Amino acid sequence: MSETSGGTFVGMPAFPEAARAAVGDATLRANLRHATHTIRDKRARAVAELDDWAELRRAGKEIKDRTLRRLDEHLLRLEEAVTAAGGTVHWAADAAEANRIVTGLVRATGETEVVKVKSMATQEIGLNEHLEAEGIAAYETDLAELIVQLGDDRPSHILVPAIHRNRGEIRDIFREKMGSWGRPAPEGLSDTPAELAEAARLHLREKFLRARVGISGANFMVAETGTLVVVESEGNGRMCLTLPETLISVVGVEKVVPTWRDLEVFLQTLPRSSTAERMNPYTSMWTGTSDDDGPSAFHLVLLDNGRTDALADEVGRQALRCIRCSACLNVCPVYERAGGHAYGSVYPGPIGAILTPQLRGTVSEVDASLPYASSLCGACYEVCPVAIDIPEVLVHLRERVAAEGGKGHRLERAAIKASSWVLDHPNALAAGERIASATRALHPKRLPGPGARQWSEHRNLPELPAEPFRDWWKKNRR
Repeated sequence: MSETSGGTFVGMPAFPEAARAAVGDATLRANLRHATHTIRDKRARAVAELDDWAELRRAGKEIKDRTLRRLDEHLLRLEEAVTAAGGTVHWAADAAEANRIVTGLVRATGETEVVKVKSMATQEIGLNEHLEAEGIAAYETDLAELIVQLGDDRPSHILVPAIHRNRGEIRDIFREKMGSWGRPAPEGLSDTPAELAEAARLHLREKFLRARVGISGANFMVAETGTLVVVESEGNGRMCLTLPETLISVVGVEKVVPTWRDLEVFLQTLPRSSTAERMNPYTSMWTGTSDDDGPSAFHLVLLDNGRTDALADEVGRQALRCIRCSACLNVCPVYERAGGHAYGSVYPGPIGAILTPQLRGTVSEVDASLPYASSLCGACYEVCPVAIDIPEVLVHLRERVAAEGGKGHRLERAAIKASSWVLDHPNALAAGERIASATRALHPKRLPGPGARQWSEHRNLPELPAEPFRDWWKKNRR
């Protein structure tokens, strides 16, 4: 699936239209319901084991807020530490610049293929598509990302990108597509998890051993030492981080933490909130380069791509606290029914509904619809390990969309202005109420016009009483 330079999937409809189609897919709903309920139940048990979870959550929030207030200082300190350790730091203002930098670095090695660690940042900028257009093959090595790539699909979940697929669908993808990407699937492959995992392991092993360039993101960057951190469950990331001769990491600027002590908090909250594990099976850390072990060349591409714009918004900036645990997706009733593809972005669910419009703006119909992709139930805020008040940011972004006069909002603003005048003039209000009651038999069940129809598309308008309340009160108040 191709993307525009801003990261919007080409041809993607706005959320209401995309969600309507998704809700009609019974298989998708069943896959999502089973997966999200399983993950969130396991998470709840893992979190309940810690008596100090509330304190850890508050500490994570405060660390992130302090870091964001002095983000420029911490990034400069990070650059100095990475450079001193033998790495090279590149600054990318947007997706296009980041893609140019990475492409140039790969070309400088003379290679035409790379292996990749699962990375939201590289998905955000459309790196795989850009590399393909430049004649460079990028192979995803995370199991779920491999499924998505082989199936010519798009991720639908932050933690489990192939959550919308069941085992039978995955088996069919492996059988049909693995051979065209490398080692084919074994004959007679079944849909048992062990056989599917073994097929992926054999397929990827030859790529790990052949690749000379690896591309990753990072969960955290420690400013005081220039150390990058990747947490994962499969071990594929460690293969990509250690075997290639050149390692290129594309990381959002908000992923920096000042010290190792700060990192300790997140290494407790992230695994429990994401995979419901007490600690990650694989936590890989690297600092620059070494003559004896790992890649001999390390490049860090620090990505802005709208993050400093979000940082300038006092309400919206809390979205930059996100540590990509996906807990908010697993409790969201809207995500559970609509799935991740409906959000038109690599960041789906509640966090995507507040992060994407800040990174990309709200000019497009897709992005302007995202702040409304929520019931405002607040479940996302309750489970967030860094206490992002997602409902607050959603309402804030809705105000922005309305102020910009997007689709349907001009009529809405005119209606509110007219209502304000009527409410300020009691006699006019009383006359209007009497006229409305007298003509109630003629009233439509739904509002007319494409702009107003969205207000009553799924419900009838309330019926007016036979007489206004003020008239009834005058007759009966004694």
